[in-house]
Amino acid sequence: MVTKSTCSARRLFVLAVAMFGFAFALVPLYDVFCEVTGINGKTDNQAAASSVGIDTERVVTVEFVAYTSPGMRWTFEPQINRMQVHPGETHTIHYLATNNARYDTIGQAVPSVSPGLAAQYFNKIECFCFNRQPLPRGEDASLPLIFYVDPELPDDINHLTLAYTLFDVTASVEE
Repeated sequence: MVTKSTCSARRLFVLAVAMFGFAFALVPLYDVFCEVTGINGKTDNQAAASSVGIDTERVVTVEFVAYTSPGMRWTFEPQINRMQVHPGETHTIHYLATNNARYDTIGQAVPSVSPGLAAQYFNKIECFCFNRQPLPRGEDASLPLIFYVDPELPDDINHLTLAYTLFDVTASVEE
């Protein structure tokens, strides 16, 4: 004989499994949504080709920001916070990372650009974000970024912010 409490327990179990499955599916669905709509400031994870043509008539301000995820024991910052660029012009900047942990760690930087629409016009020729960055304890590293802003950037966008969030991926590499 099935009691009311047994039936309720089954329903709650099925509901919990369904909620877990939905939450698990959200990340890939969100990535697809961002790719289709071009929002969220996701940039390509591959190197761009060099720029063709420089728009010397236009100036765009690019800001550089750096964050570390909670628990990441690194100091991480751009060596320059803001620069004015002509679309199509190639520039090199560096981010400085210091491992303040008492052990060797591996970091992975994840970029985002705002406004989100501008992400498709921010091109990285070389970026430390393409690879994981191992850093021995107490050591510093200068992490290069070579980029250009596509001359096709819409005229109403004249200010971009490139933000990197640095995550500790040591545990995922060791597994």
